[in-house]
Amino acid sequence: MNELQLELKNQLEKYRLQKIEPHMEHDDETENFRMDIFNELGALGFTGMTLPEEFGGMGLSYEDFSIALCEIAKSSVSYAVTISVSSMVQAILNEFGNADQKKKYLPALTSGAEIGAFCLSESGAGSDAAALISTAKKSNQNGIDGYVLNGSKIWITSGGIAKTYIVMARTGASGGSGVSAFIVRDGTPGFSYGKKEKKMGWRISPTRELIFHNCFIPAENLLASEGEGFKIAMAALEKGRFTIGAIAVGCAERALDESVRYALTRQQFKQAIFDFQGLQFMMADMATEIECSRLLVLQSARDYDNQTPNAKLACMAKLKATDTAMKVTTDAVQILGGVGYTREYPVERFMRDAKVLQIVEGTNQIQRVVIARNLKKEYTTH
Repeated sequence: MNELQLELKNQLEKYRLQKIEPHMEHDDETENFRMDIFNELGALGFTGMTLPEEFGGMGLSYEDFSIALCEIAKSSVSYAVTISVSSMVQAILNEFGNADQKKKYLPALTSGAEIGAFCLSESGAGSDAAALISTAKKSNQNGIDGYVLNGSKIWITSGGIAKTYIVMARTGASGGSGVSAFIVRDGTPGFSYGKKEKKMGWRISPTRELIFHNCFIPAENLLASEGEGFKIAMAALEKGRFTIGAIAVGCAERALDESVRYALTRQQFKQAIFDFQGLQFMMADMATEIECSRLLVLQSARDYDNQTPNAKLACMAKLKATDTAMKVTTDAVQILGGVGYTREYPVERFMRDAKVLQIVEGTNQIQRVVIARNLKKEYTTH
């Protein structure tokens, strides 16, 4: 890490240990999201890191952002994910929004005053995202051109606490080419919230259904142009792959840290359990896999910073880092034994949080499909 990255990491480490860590056990149990923590992270500059300064961002790189997400995730995967998804919304607005849309919506998001949410998945459109059936039909109400949105979205991170939602809906024929993207604000008539999911992990981060019933959206809230929605969504998800990977690295690092510290102090058979070779091999493998994951994540981030995005590498970063997080956190529970299975130690929480990292931003099976497609293309065109 360079000097700036070390400063960012150290500042975040100090903040998370003082302000986030003390609340984690209680807030995970009660599913309590603290908006004041998000606001404070915004005041420190961590909720708009990659956006231009003219919109309140810090103008930093995706590599810097990945390092920050990794650090936050060491205390809370939930807050790291909230920042990651809200930043995805910012990136969409910055890349595809017009001048008025950027000016209107970005400052509140970059400052951490508000949260953004990305709305693509439906009950019949998960991995097959192009199969979505929510509709947006042209309409004119009170002399204002716009669209009437009908349908629902599920698995929406920050649903209910976000203020700005990027919603994908069908304006044309079946398939991705018929999908458009809209900016929908909390409180818009016809927009309501369905059930809040009871999840195994990410319990601090709310996941909720969104319902649209004759919800009128003015034409000025259309992003780019009709039929561009699927392209917008896929571009956002590509960046989301290595940011989720960064969060997975932080989750795994914390689990390894807890494992090593416990193993050095826990005595059995008149010696620290760290000195048993079987456990040493486990921890050596954990550390090695984490480092492999980190390097993939950072290289993928650098590719985007250098304007040479590599979809295959981004998929590899997400796949490797999240599979590693699941394996490392599971091994951490095993190393701690009985207490690892209790809430006396945080490893069980990180194990629960790690599981869904293999599912969001495209399941790891889908990542393998994309990687294989790229391999086929490389081998058949050279």
